[in-house]
Amino acid sequence: MTSTLIRIIPSLDTLSLEDALGCVRDTHHRKSIYGYKVGFSLGLRFGLQSFMEKCRAITNKPFIYDHQKAGTDIPETGPLFAQTLRECGINEGILFPQAGARTLAAWAKALQENNLKVIVGGMMTHQGYIKSEGGYLDDDSISRIYSNAWELGVRSFVTPLTRPDFVNHLVANIPGIADAEFYSPGYGAQGGSRNGYPTLAKHYVIVGRRLLAATDRNAEVEKMEAELHIN
Repeated sequence: MTSTLIRIIPSLDTLSLEDALGCVRDTHHRKSIYGYKVGFSLGLRFGLQSFMEKCRAITNKPFIYDHQKAGTDIPETGPLFAQTLRECGINEGILFPQAGARTLAAWAKALQENNLKVIVGGMMTHQGYIKSEGGYLDDDSISRIYSNAWELGVRSFVTPLTRPDFVNHLVANIPGIADAEFYSPGYGAQGGSRNGYPTLAKHYVIVGRRLLAATDRNAEVEKMEAELHIN
């Protein structure tokens, strides 16, 4: 592996249907756009299935659902979550399995059985999340989420751009994980960059507020392509 394939994922975290659909409409034609991340704000306000029907009239690119945070319930509710995503037209689901290894295994299996890509995260972008920063969650347990997911065959992970040291720790301690797909929030308003990141096989950079607020979203994507050295 000598270089990283880099693509952009707009995050549609907004209450404005017009802004969300406008972002998809303005950017879906660009090769650098891998797909779109949609969360609870649009899903709860407009209905996930209804929203996705509008999106599918524009593009067939992948849509990733981020429940912020899914995978924090009992193992038995995994199939219900997975079936909901599938029936709404979602392609990939993000899990943050803070409820433990049994929930991780059950929910990952449910997504896989519904032909949905499983993306697992444990670390978040902001300070104050883990115990060493005054947060609630044990630092080592966060790393275990990734290693447990890798052992289950998961090959797509959420790794914040604001945490390059943590990502380097994962690459150093989980053999082969650098060949996985890394989905990275924190670009733009949160100040994250690829500086200090290891060489990865595929790196999807997630951007939200910067792109949603742009007056010319197509031009903003061009700027990001230059900043991220996307060919």
